[in-house]
Amino acid sequence: MAEVPEIPPSAIRDHMAKFDGENYVKGWASLWDNKAEGETLPWDRGSHSPALEDFLVQKRGFIGSPIAEGPDGQKYRRKALVPGCGTGYDVLLLASFGFDAYGLDYSEAAVETAKKEAAKSKDNYAVRGPAVGRGNVVFVQGDFFKDDWLAKLELAPQSFELVYDYTFFCALEPRLRPQWAMRHQQLLASPPRGNLICLEFPTTKNPKWGGPPFASPSFAYMEHLSHPGEEIPYDSDGKVKFDPLRETSALGLERVVHWQPVRTHKSGTDENTCEVLDRVSLWRRRA
Repeated sequence: MAEVPEIPPSAIRDHMAKFDGENYVKGWASLWDNKAEGETLPWDRGSHSPALEDFLVQKRGFIGSPIAEGPDGQKYRRKALVPGCGTGYDVLLLASFGFDAYGLDYSEAAVETAKKEAAKSKDNYAVRGPAVGRGNVVFVQGDFFKDDWLAKLELAPQSFELVYDYTFFCALEPRLRPQWAMRHQQLLASPPRGNLICLEFPTTKNPKWGGPPFASPSFAYMEHLSHPGEEIPYDSDGKVKFDPLRETSALGLERVVHWQPVRTHKSGTDENTCEVLDRVSLWRRRA
């Protein structure tokens, strides 16, 4: 079998350096739009996240059932969102657990790829609970930071009871992280229904090496999600200035779970010891 070509990470960094300000998301879209037939993008792992799968099983008590009861007493499927969904593997996984799963990507080419993957592979994701069944799968093109895609879906903000972030936080330039944190505050349902699951990666990368992916240690998530919308200081080496004594802001999210998974993608492990370096955190709005 011929080896599938892959764009080297250094080429991604050089490419994204050409896009600044609001054009940054267009840089990611152009990688999808110009992808050659059979070419693999570096963040495409070829399968869903085993760490997310295990978290959904082992921490189910924190997340709750995919089926909930509304104020009118009617049962409904809870909605899950995967921003920057790419090929959509994790969207299909969430649907197999019973959530109505939404994949969002800025690239129309990525959305079309995800739709093709769903048509081909959806049934390969076994339904986890026969009584719950499989949730719907929807892919939509749009800018995570704007509301155009919500309008397409005819959804209001705070409609999502689960949001999953994997290679989205680390793909963003650190200057965009305050917006990223505030956007989750806007999209998550009220507590305890709304849960943000972050697969923290890469947790041990030297920030001097730049990105994407940019260094994303656990305390970077803590600083930004505890103070959404606020500018968080970084030192000259690109390391977050973490202050454990700083009070959470009024809009800050609360970290409910911080967990080391047993399984994750190979990129989230130490190449010498195979130790899992990724962490999974679960966050909720405080009000």
